[in-house]
Amino acid sequence: MVKQAKELDLAPNFYRSMANYIEILKPRETILLTFIGICAAIVAAAGYPSHTRLLLTVVAIALGSGGVNGLTNYLDREVDAKMQRTNHRPLPSKRIDPPEKVLPPTLGLTVIALGLAWWLHPWCFFSGLAGTLAAVVGRKRVSCVFPQGTIAGCAPVLIGWFAIQPSFSPKVLFLCILIGVWIPLHVWSVMIANRDDYLSAGISYFPLNWKVEDAVKVLLVLSLLLFAASLGLYFAADFGLLYLVAANLSGILMVYSGWRLLASKVSQDAWRMYKLSAFPYLGVIFLAMCLDLWLL
Repeated sequence: MVKQAKELDLAPNFYRSMANYIEILKPRETILLTFIGICAAIVAAAGYPSHTRLLLTVVAIALGSGGVNGLTNYLDREVDAKMQRTNHRPLPSKRIDPPEKVLPPTLGLTVIALGLAWWLHPWCFFSGLAGTLAAVVGRKRVSCVFPQGTIAGCAPVLIGWFAIQPSFSPKVLFLCILIGVWIPLHVWSVMIANRDDYLSAGISYFPLNWKVEDAVKVLLVLSLLLFAASLGLYFAADFGLLYLVAANLSGILMVYSGWRLLASKVSQDAWRMYKLSAFPYLGVIFLAMCLDLWLL
């Protein structure tokens, strides 16, 4: 009876511990990055990649994204502990203690992902390596997105593309331009939405070192550039009507969100822009690429 009681007591602790380690990997962000990598592979194959190769690509991107997200959580743990938005995370809240316990699994996932990327194609490996180094070595300096965030954000797209088509083309260039504009819009909007929280944690780089009324102008410009990049991709990739409609509707919605933030300058509208830019925008755009190839 005592043995059974101990086993019952250990089970919840095991599941809680596993949940904490999964949370370290930022599942939502990992899923989004994996999704855009899958879509890039589908675009590279004109809609129909090899199932086996696509599966290996998915595994490489998912493991690599999760591993790197875990490493950035470890590197940001002290700043996260100072912010109300992030102090509940497993490391700052000491649900995983000491924090070094996350290094073996996150490093392991990253190494496995890079090994698989090399097997897919050396260009996949170098894309993944550049993204990893940008995320964990090129830490936040003048801003948190140029150039390190842009490089890291483009890595899943490049891995997906080169796994199927190991050559450069205007299509992959415009995919990276789209991500390169999306990254600062997505990140800076959440920083403006939580401006006081970031400043209290001692973070003072752009956009926090600008007045709100000036920083939101940059976000509006980025929303216009994002719209333009999505239309440029339409011509570069020769997509059809379905993608064009999705790009226009999504782009108009993002520009409206930027204009509304410029008019109000309130954190709630910045938060709405941040949430809108994630799956509702980026997910829809990349999904539309695939559906356009499959249905038209």
